[in-house]
Amino acid sequence: MTTDGVMVVAITGVIDMLTAPDVHVAVRDVLAGEPAAVLIDLTGVEFLASAGLEVLVNAHRLAGSGTRLAVVADGPATSRPIQITGVDDYVPLYATANEAMAALIGGPPSA
Repeated sequence: MTTDGVMVVAITGVIDMLTAPDVHVAVRDVLAGEPAAVLIDLTGVEFLASAGLEVLVNAHRLAGSGTRLAVVADGPATSRPIQITGVDDYVPLYATANEAMAALIGGPPSA
């Protein structure tokens, strides 16, 4: 789905070692189109395992310097593991989709 020129990948349920490969493929396929910006929305995720964190780090690598990337996650099941592991040092983390969209539309590519 595209909103205001930003490709949105909304994920729901559980991201663990069984589902992470499918999430990786979905994110990789979106990034293969070299969009200007991608928002990975984890607000519907109930559990984020280390395999899901790896998907986010790989998304950062795949995005390169030409695609701005952000993650929306709010709550102990998603944002906390992202912050504790330092993944938010690579992929900007926002509590709401509105905050992420504003950053993506007006911000420079992710570091």
